[in-house]
Amino acid sequence: MADDGVWRALADPTRRLILDELAECDGQSLSGICARLATRHALGLTRQAVSQHLAVLEAAGLVWVRRRGRYRLHDLNTAPLERLAVRWLAPDPAGDAP
Repeated sequence: MADDGVWRALADPTRRLILDELAECDGQSLSGICARLATRHALGLTRQAVSQHLAVLEAAGLVWVRRRGRYRLHDLNTAPLERLAVRWLAPDPAGDAP
């Protein structure tokens, strides 16, 4: 199922923190994300570890990457989350809801 990657990405608490940080401040570089995780959450992750988490989030479609010069900037993409929410929040067409 297409949403499996989103669920897998959301299962990790560090990745959820990264999404929280991107929700608060979009367009962050890897260094910026590492700094925010270290200062705001006391997470001493290596750049490589954060990069691997970002790769999982990107593969799930939760993060978009754009280039600005030599920097890769990361933006939150909420569309996969909206798909998941609509899946259960949409009204029941048959009216069979308990």
